[in-house]
Amino acid sequence: MHFERKNCSNEELIRLYKSLLLPRMIEEKMLVLLRQGRISKWFSGIGQEAISVGATLAMKPEEWILPLHRNLGVFTSRNMPLSKLFLQWQGSQDGYSNGRERSFHFGNREHAICGMISHLGPQLGVADGIGLAYKLQKKNKATLVFSGDGGTSEGDFHEALNVASVWDLPVIFLIENNGYGLSTPVSEQYRCESLVYKAEGYGMQGVRIDGNNILTVYDTLRGIREYCIKYQRPYLVECMTFRMRGHEEASGIKYVPQELLEDWGKKDPVANFEGFLREQGVLDDSRIEQLRENIRETIELELNEVAGPVHVVPDTEEELVDTYAPAPYVIEEMPPVDAGTPEKRLVDAISESLDQSMQRHSNLVLMGQDIAEYGGVFKVTEGLMEKYGKSRVRNTPLCESAIVGCTLGLSLEGYKSVMEMQFADFVTAGFNQIVNNLAKIHYRWGQAADVVIRMPTGAGVGAGPFHSQSNEAWFAHVPGLKIVYPSTPMDAKGLLAAAINDPNPVLYFEHKALYRSITGPVPEDYYTVEIGKARTVQDGDDLSIITYGAGVHWALDYQQSHPELSLHVLDLRTLLPLDYAAIRETVARTGKVLILHEDTLTGGVGAEIAAFIGEHCFSMLDAPVLRCASLDTPVPFNTDLEKNFLASARLDEYVQKLLIY
Repeated sequence: MHFERKNCSNEELIRLYKSLLLPRMIEEKMLVLLRQGRISKWFSGIGQEAISVGATLAMKPEEWILPLHRNLGVFTSRNMPLSKLFLQWQGSQDGYSNGRERSFHFGNREHAICGMISHLGPQLGVADGIGLAYKLQKKNKATLVFSGDGGTSEGDFHEALNVASVWDLPVIFLIENNGYGLSTPVSEQYRCESLVYKAEGYGMQGVRIDGNNILTVYDTLRGIREYCIKYQRPYLVECMTFRMRGHEEASGIKYVPQELLEDWGKKDPVANFEGFLREQGVLDDSRIEQLRENIRETIELELNEVAGPVHVVPDTEEELVDTYAPAPYVIEEMPPVDAGTPEKRLVDAISESLDQSMQRHSNLVLMGQDIAEYGGVFKVTEGLMEKYGKSRVRNTPLCESAIVGCTLGLSLEGYKSVMEMQFADFVTAGFNQIVNNLAKIHYRWGQAADVVIRMPTGAGVGAGPFHSQSNEAWFAHVPGLKIVYPSTPMDAKGLLAAAINDPNPVLYFEHKALYRSITGPVPEDYYTVEIGKARTVQDGDDLSIITYGAGVHWALDYQQSHPELSLHVLDLRTLLPLDYAAIRETVARTGKVLILHEDTLTGGVGAEIAAFIGEHCFSMLDAPVLRCASLDTPVPFNTDLEKNFLASARLDEYVQKLLIY
């Protein structure tokens, strides 16, 4: 292994050596503690330390790094105390994630580290968002994100590199190519000669380096960082290395040929750099042993601070509260609605809310496919690019996962973002980012995800199975998300403003068929409608209809055509969290409850409401709770079939069934 010290002083070389040796010696200690049962799992980075250490030291301390589970050197090089790291590895409530996360699946704002999730690839899109924030702020910063060779097979890798290149973002994509994705060799992972060749396909620069040479990694990454900042471009680095232990300790390495282990054993990053320092006269055996003894003492001292069994005292209330970031509701009261209040369509109310929020929040960024010059396929954002510029109203490539990840990256740097999912149906391409990254991040390490995803949804426009789905129930099961679904222009404006103010990820559903088919009074001034509060649409005595979205208008139309009935109609407006107090009051009002929604029957939001009523309001009921929903089929294209599919086709049947009890 050839080392070039270049302009490194003896002191700097020793600093690099100590930084390289520290994670190695910590790992050796952790393997002992693993055998003793003091920690439960370990993902070893032995053999790969030069990458984590060299790359981290090449970055500025305040620049975000997004590591993986084999990057202990990132955490130690950012000077995170071992005592608290050890508590984290033990699952202690005094660790970085309060016992809620394993090993390195956590982040810490103080040290500018964004923790991974097990799916690996999504972190790449988050790095794009951080890079975008640096660019918008005109900061001379870059961000560094890690991937393994296996992770390059994921769609997130393609999307993140493509977005970073298209948007000219200062992001360093670092691949640790250690030859195996768990037990799958790279020969079964990709067919290109080198992963760095992928850089050319995205129009970016790339380089392949010896990942076991600490000086090569350190010097190369310093230069790449300067390049990314100067030219505002991304860069791909492939670091060739090898892990000398299993994917995690329990899995072993029987699948690795012995000669390969022997070959890479000769390339050990610590031993080789140590030999170089001896040759250079920087260190001798006595000094090396002294440094090792100092580190050994530090490790023992840190571990002794937290010695003893781990005691976890669960606090149910605290667990529930910490699932969401605190949302201080300073309600901007709605101006009085009178005869002079202008009538607006739903689409216009949403546009107005976006416009006023852009004025109010200079850190708000809109993103989505075709939302800039074109104004979006539904023209919701028409005119906003001209008003606020392309830096804040951004067209995106067809990269739903990367863009959702981008929203989280922006949030790490204090930005708000609203992403338009062109059709709610397309959210499947970004599902992982929403349910595993956005939704869980505050519970995991206290980081808010200040994100709104607009979801044009619903049937009734003859758009067929892939542009008409009601998929809100997919997300109602995910703690950490909020789900908003307005039915009127007035609520649409106020709820969107509240969603943008909320530091938690909010899915904001907009019914496409209602965009231009309904109008209502909408105050022109800025205001908010509190998330989590249902609205009584009208009082009635015969039976209660609990509904949302288009169902509100179906209920009102039914009332108009049946003046002999007195219907009590509750518009949920928010599906997560549900307003259980309003639901209880609605049940008590009539004792007969029909839950109406456009979504298909099985597993719909109505099932949860029915279960709540059966468990908590049974004594108030005069009849079984009924659910009127759409058929359990995909949404058909033919309009006659679509009408038959929708719940509205069976509304009369269910009302009459309830009335006869």
